[in-house]
Amino acid sequence: MSESLVLFNELSTRDGGAIAIATLNAPKSLNALSLEMIEQLSARLDAWAEDDRIKVVWLEGAGDKALCAGGDVVALYRAMTEAHHVDEAAAFAETYFTAEYRLDHHIHTYPKPLIVWGNGIVMGGGLGLMAGGGQRVATESTRIAMPEITIGLYPDIGASWFLNRMPPGVGAYLGLTGAQLNARDALDLGLADRLIPHARRQEVLDALVDADLGAPETDLRRVLRDFEARDEAPQAQVMPRLDKIQSLVDAATVTEAVTRILDDDDADEWLAANRQRLAVGCPMSAHLVWRMLARHRHASLAEAFRDELNLSVQCCRHGELAEGVRALLVDKDKNPRWSHVDVASVPERDVEDFLSSLWSPQAHPLRDL
Repeated sequence: MSESLVLFNELSTRDGGAIAIATLNAPKSLNALSLEMIEQLSARLDAWAEDDRIKVVWLEGAGDKALCAGGDVVALYRAMTEAHHVDEAAAFAETYFTAEYRLDHHIHTYPKPLIVWGNGIVMGGGLGLMAGGGQRVATESTRIAMPEITIGLYPDIGASWFLNRMPPGVGAYLGLTGAQLNARDALDLGLADRLIPHARRQEVLDALVDADLGAPETDLRRVLRDFEARDEAPQAQVMPRLDKIQSLVDAATVTEAVTRILDDDDADEWLAANRQRLAVGCPMSAHLVWRMLARHRHASLAEAFRDELNLSVQCCRHGELAEGVRALLVDKDKNPRWSHVDVASVPERDVEDFLSSLWSPQAHPLRDL
């Protein structure tokens, strides 16, 4: 494995401790999260957790465009299309998603203060890294989305859990439409804790180096608070439209919710873009979004990750994900040929097939979470 996929550095602090920095280092792919990157980052986070000298961990992406644009779905596509048998493709998917979700869960439960510098694009698997951070920093250019409906997947990486913790209806709307959020939205919806201009990144690190981190959480908050600039946040998109969003997804079934969104003729540009994304998205994905949010409304984070692993591997066993990635990222014809014409035509038995369990509870790869 190439060590350069994730860069690791430690900055000595004036009190004899250290700040550990992990930088996803694949800027050409907007730091898309490969299996090698996941394995490298996981191993180093484990080591830093046991190192008494490390007081704070800082996670960021190389370049100025993205923390991480998502998981390495092109590698999943290759595994699906080059495999001689569906079980062969599923084996790679199981390895990849198990490693990714274990890393995400570790970030959520990390025993030391962990800052995630969420600059630029933070989508899909990138949001999986940011969502669990102890201090999640958005910048003026932060752009967050869970756009899986465009590729035949669904909001995973713990989203079945954290989308349920937003105002009623918002998580379903975001999952169905792949709506893009800015820094103000991230603060409003609990996906970020602070807004700090990206240009001040080095100043923040210098201040942390000079701080007395004897009480890391308290001192860390004080330093970050000094650099906050919420008045520089872009205009909110979600909260001013909250009543509208909630009315659109106030439905008993996903078919009704999708119909309400698509039939809406509001000329609002943000709503219209979301409507168009849903219109060309994967009908099966819409069902999976709806079902997973219902299944995990009162579930634990670990339960959500276990269920997501099952569904994500199932998505690789079926054809929608391969077709979606082909159309958007491989052939780039943006003309996916989904298995169903629309959401209303998806049979319940097909949805149940996706949701059927691949493992017993005793054999589940994430049973120990």
